[in-house]
Amino acid sequence: MQKLKFFLLFSAITFSLNAQKSINYFLGNQLATTGVYYYPEHWDSSQWDRDLKNIAAMGFEFTHYAEFAWAQLEPQEGKYDFAWLDKAVAIAAKYKIKVIMCTSTATPPVWLVRKYPAILSLNENGTREEHGSRQHATFSNNYYRAYSLKMIEQLAKHYGNDSRIIGWQIDNEPRTFFDYNEDAQQRFRDWLKKRYTTIDALNIAWGTAFWSQIYSDFAQINIPQHAQWGMNLNQRLDHYRFAAWETSSFLDDQAREIKKYASPNQWVTSNYIPSYSGGYIGKSKDLDFITYTRYMVYGESLGIGRKGYRVGDPLRIAMANDFFRPLSPYYGVMELQPGQVNWGSINSQPLPGAVHLWLWHQFAGGSKLACTYRYRAPLSGYEQYHYGIVGPDGVTPTPGGLEYQKFIQEVNELRKNYDSKATMPPAYLARKTAILFNHENIWGMDMNKQTDQWNSLGHFNKYYKTLKSFGAPVDFIVDSSSFSKYPVLIAPAYQQIDNALIEKLTNYVNAGGNLVLTCRTGYKNREMHLWEAKFAAPIYDLIGAEIEFYDLPMPHAQDSVLMDNKKYTWKTWGDILKPRPGTNVLATYQGDFYAGKPAVISRKLGKGTVTYVGVDSNGGLLENDILKKLFAQLNIAVEQYPEGVLVEYRDGFGIGVNYSDKTYTLAIPANAKILVGMKDLPTAGVVVWKLK
Repeated sequence: MQKLKFFLLFSAITFSLNAQKSINYFLGNQLATTGVYYYPEHWDSSQWDRDLKNIAAMGFEFTHYAEFAWAQLEPQEGKYDFAWLDKAVAIAAKYKIKVIMCTSTATPPVWLVRKYPAILSLNENGTREEHGSRQHATFSNNYYRAYSLKMIEQLAKHYGNDSRIIGWQIDNEPRTFFDYNEDAQQRFRDWLKKRYTTIDALNIAWGTAFWSQIYSDFAQINIPQHAQWGMNLNQRLDHYRFAAWETSSFLDDQAREIKKYASPNQWVTSNYIPSYSGGYIGKSKDLDFITYTRYMVYGESLGIGRKGYRVGDPLRIAMANDFFRPLSPYYGVMELQPGQVNWGSINSQPLPGAVHLWLWHQFAGGSKLACTYRYRAPLSGYEQYHYGIVGPDGVTPTPGGLEYQKFIQEVNELRKNYDSKATMPPAYLARKTAILFNHENIWGMDMNKQTDQWNSLGHFNKYYKTLKSFGAPVDFIVDSSSFSKYPVLIAPAYQQIDNALIEKLTNYVNAGGNLVLTCRTGYKNREMHLWEAKFAAPIYDLIGAEIEFYDLPMPHAQDSVLMDNKKYTWKTWGDILKPRPGTNVLATYQGDFYAGKPAVISRKLGKGTVTYVGVDSNGGLLENDILKKLFAQLNIAVEQYPEGVLVEYRDGFGIGVNYSDKTYTLAIPANAKILVGMKDLPTAGVVVWKLK
């Protein structure tokens, strides 16, 4: 109990510190601010006043300019035109709308592309990107990187001390480039030389003695052909690292250029598509915070039930919230779907209420801003049929536009009920769990799966989905994070590890933490080499067992494990364990030559516990029951929300959302004040209440 009290106190202090940090840009009583993309360059200037007036009348508090406008900002090399943008900023200010100013590096102008064609990315198959799309200029071209900063310098000088500009967005949905131009080849060699210093060190790290791959000079090295069979895995790993560095460093270059001229009151961010294996999100240290983009209905997810595809995957926003929040002092959603889109495989209409649901779900995770692409539906270009807040006539609100307006009105009501002294429910904080995450593990496993049945993110989600059904607040954290504030820490499939992390995990458990490790953990070192030892030998003292071998059954011959007289099927990866004295066996394999061997074990270590789940079950049923067993053992009360029902708390408010196909009645404290919706949650329903 003392440990729980300490944890709750620590969490309250941490929450308070985070609130103080965010006061620079986002006042606590504002809770969250809502905005909309507007492209003045797409419309006759005679319509700007009408449009921005309507944006303000709908309640939007900021807009978003110049994201793809490089050709308009610099119509000729070195000739800049800000007059049109000045007019658009002035009209926004007239209606008390703040502006996010964007760099336009996702869309270089044609004169730049034609004069310097090497800025266009060269693909692995030898084809070159062409003008007419976006994100076709590579971050690995030296001239492009340098010239971009010239444009950004002019933009920052012009708007850096303009109080109407609240912040800056760098690029748009930045990604990594697998570019094969000569600049990229040389930059890769330079990066390798900086990383390894000597060619001998690189040869050791890459294991080039295998297949006669030995290099005598960095100049001999090329970017790997990832599609070529048998390509050196460590060379590929370093190319992933390099590509992530190119993206994060280019964003940092832009941020530093802006901050030479920008007011301290202006923040700098970028909007990422959540790429959990990208390796660059959160690595740009000169950004003030980060934001994400989220689309929910475009043919990808069936959701829950026959019409679930109209609402989307219930974990899609949840995981983005929980992934981005720990990487940044605060986070926002820079692009949230406003309705039907045009670029998916099947562009269905969202269910009425779904947009409203998504807005409240991103808010529930702690988001400080929400923005949508876009105000007006485009009449031409690639994204025709993509809904906006108003339709193609420029004035009629779309269903999603009305749901945005409703959300804004409801947030205004919450602001009236905000209490700066409000705290989180103790039972909610007691369930706080971290998932240890390193994108390099995904790279390593996906390059060398051993079975085509393996799905790295699918494996993680078996644990994550269970935690959200418990009503647990979850953080995805990195190795350098503090572990001590989490009663439970899960490290799924942590294939690449080192002794320093093993020691840190051991200390966490000895001090009272409860660690869950899963199959494939500890098999390799950070350079993706197997240990010169038994499989995963460095973790044996931590888990209290040895790993005798691993198995990968054929799908038609899948087997099962037995726990508490209940069978669970599996077909992907199974570690066959040999426990040491004092280690308890929770589940055993059934149906093959190693029947009766342990599959799941648990032990006490110091003041804490270690659980090793050596198998990846079908559908996550085993993982769910193991976590239930662990939380019960720790006397941590959990909820049992059905799939699709998610509940979070922030700023003294509880928020419940329902992605499922059935109405669910949420248990809300009798003395709570319901501000939005009702406790009976229909599909796409939302309820928000104030804690007493």
